[in-house]
Amino acid sequence: MKVRGRGWVALWLVSFLGVLAWVVARQTAAHVTAIELRGVQDERSALEARRVELLRRVRAASSRAVLVPRAESLGLRLPVDSEIVILRIPANEGR
Repeated sequence: MKVRGRGWVALWLVSFLGVLAWVVARQTAAHVTAIELRGVQDERSALEARRVELLRRVRAASSRAVLVPRAESLGLRLPVDSEIVILRIPANEGR
């Protein structure tokens, strides 16, 4: 059975439409992926901003301006120089 003129045209048309459908499906999938990626990037930006804010709050809360008054309100005091002992570990020991 030989394929004649109309058969070739129909075969090429079906092939062409199949390729077009494949391209449209790929483009649609890429568009959906791009939208998801944009959402993830926005979420990441928000999380990074929150992280920076939390780090700023930790630095502020651990500053001497905040800790010394809190310690004094609990009855604690800063040690004088003679009360501070610096311990040194010999380089060869402990390994």
